[in-house]
Amino acid sequence: MGKRIAAIVVIYLFACVAWFFLGGTVATRTSNFNARLLGEVEALWGTAQAQPSPELVFERKVKRIDKEWVSVPGTKKQKLVEKERWEWVTQPVILDKSHLDVNFDLEHRNKGLFWYSTYVVDFDGRYSYQHVSEYDGFLSITYRFPTQRASYENFRFAVNDQVDPQITPEARNGEKVVVQRVPVKKGDVVPFELAYRSRGMDWWRYNFGSDVNRIKNFELVMSTNFESIDFPAGTISPTSKVATDDGWELKWEFDNLISGFEVGMQMPEKMNPGPLAAQISFFAPVSLGFFFLWMFVITLLRRIELHPINYLFLAAAFFAFHLLFAYTVDHLPVLTAFGICSAVSVFLVVSYLRLVVGLRFAALEAGGSQLLYLVFFSYAHFIDGLTGLIVTIGSIVTLFLVMQLTGRIRWGEKFAGPAAPPPAIPDTRRTATATP
Repeated sequence: MGKRIAAIVVIYLFACVAWFFLGGTVATRTSNFNARLLGEVEALWGTAQAQPSPELVFERKVKRIDKEWVSVPGTKKQKLVEKERWEWVTQPVILDKSHLDVNFDLEHRNKGLFWYSTYVVDFDGRYSYQHVSEYDGFLSITYRFPTQRASYENFRFAVNDQVDPQITPEARNGEKVVVQRVPVKKGDVVPFELAYRSRGMDWWRYNFGSDVNRIKNFELVMSTNFESIDFPAGTISPTSKVATDDGWELKWEFDNLISGFEVGMQMPEKMNPGPLAAQISFFAPVSLGFFFLWMFVITLLRRIELHPINYLFLAAAFFAFHLLFAYTVDHLPVLTAFGICSAVSVFLVVSYLRLVVGLRFAALEAGGSQLLYLVFFSYAHFIDGLTGLIVTIGSIVTLFLVMQLTGRIRWGEKFAGPAAPPPAIPDTRRTATATP
């Protein structure tokens, strides 16, 4: 018994090494593919976008008087002379009102072993500024694009409902911006609009500037065509949300807010087959360990003889599932590949064990155990956030059943080996000799 268990453990350890190599190969292949494919998708579609709020600066000319001593011609005397000069003084100001409409159209795109969360965004921002200063001057409105690696269709930058047809992006501090300057005096209200259609991926944010900012009369209405919504770290939750036919309408409303947080949306991700295949491969030793334990117990109770070589072929059938899944998942839909690989592995086990111990045991006990420990435990990785709980419950149930079934086994007798035969009794009888 001891040698048999030791042989099974050695087979299990060799299978674990094979799975670690397979999982590492898939993970490396996935990482290399992702580094290349991500750049291709970003070049074709665009990157994640972070839309900054427009930057407002009030500019006015101020007369300065400089005094300096100058020499009097023909003498050694100096006199104090006053010179006038004009210089621009700038003062940051804030928006008085912001109303934004943001609409997302999400469409996942497949490249190799990955699905990418790409979206089309329609942005329409209507802003206004009221000049309360006593001084006249100019209001400078600076618009910064959410990312330099994107295209912006139907771009509109209108001030007082007037669009400058000659406006073009200009370089400033290493980035391209669009700037409009309008004259203002006390009491003037300057409305302006920014709108475009663009494409991005993964997430979208709207920030109010660096550090902590004051926001007045702010409203952002966001519409999605997807139901699974999440908000990136460092963003504010919506003040209200209403379900629509194909997604959500979310709203952020603030009358007077001071905050360093942003508003944003994290696009829902589709299951990526590459990381999933690697994760299932690394988890495979757990499935095989429970399967070997259960098979050992039920064969011991049923007095069925399974040689360690039989366990070797069972481990190979388990490994066939993960090997086939790793190389079919990038050619077929994930669930289709999973179903085919499961059917192949179960067929290998049942068709083999029917020759060893019979069809009934192979189909019911062995096939049923494989469906639980291989197929169901692997499928648990499809259920995000519940994988660990499902496997834990399955492990506890298995432990309970094994303890109940083996509680009356005398393990000392099992490991003692066959009893030694009794010593032979010598024959002390005399052999009679015939007398002629």
